[in-house]
Amino acid sequence: MTVWIALEDGTRRRIDLVSIEGPQQCMVDGVPLVVDARMLEPGVMSLVIEGRQYRCVLDGDSVIVDGQRHAFEVDDPRSLAGRGRAAGGAAGPRPVKSPMPGRVVRVLVAAGDEVAEHQGVVVIEAMKMQNELKSPKAGRVASIAVAPGDTVGAGEVLAVIE
Repeated sequence: MTVWIALEDGTRRRIDLVSIEGPQQCMVDGVPLVVDARMLEPGVMSLVIEGRQYRCVLDGDSVIVDGQRHAFEVDDPRSLAGRGRAAGGAAGPRPVKSPMPGRVVRVLVAAGDEVAEHQGVVVIEAMKMQNELKSPKAGRVASIAVAPGDTVGAGEVLAVIE
């Protein structure tokens, strides 16, 4: 999951998280950082970063840290809203990404095939459930990056539609 934090000077920081809670190594603008995140109560989180503790309070589309308000935006490949934003317009190549870690069960198209918008492209299995991933637009399959039996991670590009 990717979170964008807006700072007071107008710059944005990119934070890539593995999960929302627990000790983990995340990336802040591409630099690895160990963070221990704990939910204290709904909307209130404790973060321990390099031995320093921060209390974070969620307030709509912003977070208050040490009394300072910062706007944030979540880009989660598992959410429908996140996938809609990631897809953008219909022009140009569009990736079909795995919304979660899993195993490829079937590939329903081949490179060069014409596909309709929302046509099934790849089926992955995660947590004993099969998920059919669909084309974000009508077009031609430019590439398939996986085969049945492959293990994939969340956000991994499985195919490209142009």
